[in-house]
Amino acid sequence: MGPVNGFWERLFNFQNYSELLALVSNSIVAGALLGVIGGLIGVFVMLRDLTFAVHGISELSFAGASLALLLGLNVVAGSVAGSLIAAVIFGLLGVRARERSSVIAVLMPFGLGLGVLFVSLYRGRSANKFGALLGQVVAVDNPQLVWLSVITVIVLAALAIIWRPLMFATVDPEIAAARGVPVRALSPIFMIVLGLAVAVSVQIVGALLVLALLVTPAAAAMRVTASSVWVPVLSTIFAVIAVVGGIMLAVGGTLPISPYVTTISFTIYCICRVVGARRTKRGWARRPSESPTVTAGA
Repeated sequence: MGPVNGFWERLFNFQNYSELLALVSNSIVAGALLGVIGGLIGVFVMLRDLTFAVHGISELSFAGASLALLLGLNVVAGSVAGSLIAAVIFGLLGVRARERSSVIAVLMPFGLGLGVLFVSLYRGRSANKFGALLGQVVAVDNPQLVWLSVITVIVLAALAIIWRPLMFATVDPEIAAARGVPVRALSPIFMIVLGLAVAVSVQIVGALLVLALLVTPAAAAMRVTASSVWVPVLSTIFAVIAVVGGIMLAVGGTLPISPYVTTISFTIYCICRVVGARRTKRGWARRPSESPTVTAGA
């Protein structure tokens, strides 16, 4: 029983939990902010088929954060710079889905390779080396929290401005263009907003598992409803539960935060998939794979 007990103690150990919880108050606040923007952005990531782009942006975000770590600069700023460079490239060069996928496939391993190079050259604490890849539960200090809060405000403000035209352009681009919606201009704008959201996410869950917050919650929400109102609401709730719950569980363990966040997020998705399947069989809702509705006047 010794090895088994040791295994569970590494996963869940709540001795002195209240004292440890006080050390991650910044991370909890940052996680809640991340859940909000991740849940909202994830709706468009799913509808616009940008899951591959999220992963590509996260790799260049990791490269930027690693370079900043190596040079002794602000890690959040480096992460944001890497994300924005990737977002601009994907937005300008990847107009069509096939072109976008090929560009991402070329840049993604390049970004990951650069990140690994910079991390290998870094001679500081090993925890800092892997934090950008796997996340750190105590990684958010006061200056970083200020950075993350500012980025969150920018992302939420941008989404508030472009939400309705972006939704219209996403669901029915031809009619949206006919009604004067700047469909082509919205794409690079959204990619920049997505890049900022990815940069924030990398600081908490790491570059490798950022999909758990920017894709899975929205995918789960779309399994139980097709409402254009309830999909973003549920997606945001699921994302906040996953990241804040993951942080609070990780406090009592010795592992990085990412396994806890991804497990909670995946569990929510599985539950929603079962619920959605049962509702579909009973005829209570239309197929959950369908996109949320949007009115012609959106």
